[in-house]
Amino acid sequence: MGVVNVTPDSFSDGGRYLAADAAITHARRLLDDGADLIDIGGESTRPGSLPAGEAEEIARVLPVLEALRDCGRPLSVDTRHPAVMRAALAAGADMINDVGGFRAPGALEAVAGSDAGLCVMHMLGEPSTMQQAPVYRDVVAEVSAFLQARLVALTAAGVVRERITLDPGIGFGKNLQDNLRLLRGLPVLAGLGRPLLLGVSRKSMLGQLTGRPVGERLAASVAAALACVHRGASIVRVHDVAETRDALAVWRAIEE
Repeated sequence: MGVVNVTPDSFSDGGRYLAADAAITHARRLLDDGADLIDIGGESTRPGSLPAGEAEEIARVLPVLEALRDCGRPLSVDTRHPAVMRAALAAGADMINDVGGFRAPGALEAVAGSDAGLCVMHMLGEPSTMQQAPVYRDVVAEVSAFLQARLVALTAAGVVRERITLDPGIGFGKNLQDNLRLLRGLPVLAGLGRPLLLGVSRKSMLGQLTGRPVGERLAASVAAALACVHRGASIVRVHDVAETRDALAVWRAIEE
């Protein structure tokens, strides 16, 4: 999954692809690099970020989504706001990727009647506060229980399980040790019976482990993606598509 941030303040490339033309060009480059699907986001959810506003988010996302609609690959929209979900689905989005786990009032209703894929992510708190001393007794068990509960809520709303993908939310209300425990515990989460989507690319935990700034985390990001796939991830959400694909091709050839 290639990342396209149509935002002024995302942690890794804030502002670089805010203009629709720049975002479209970047998305096409990711597709040329071998992305299997594209994730378009119009609101930063980095730690400390504030909501963009639904109208602004729609204005950022829709031109990119509409320009890419005939690209031949699935298009995901990264949003936690029901109005944006409805607009994206009406414009042809193939997936809604919600960092809030479809908990916002009206979110379940916005997506239940569509055929789109849904990615349910765990986040402790809100982006503006989620990294302020998060605490868990057992992070793997608690994230697993949350995802299981959201599976129940979605299916009760009429969503068939086959539409649902799960994301433990690395870096979303977790400290370094929480993130590492979750990555080690991916086989437990895979036991929920739905595909896992993991986003670790360029994140601050990689900076904590390597001491490198966000622009120098390519090797760490690729290593994290390999570890995620090895432990059961079906989709890795990455900024560096070509490098990740190359690493996965070599790893798979050795493993198989």
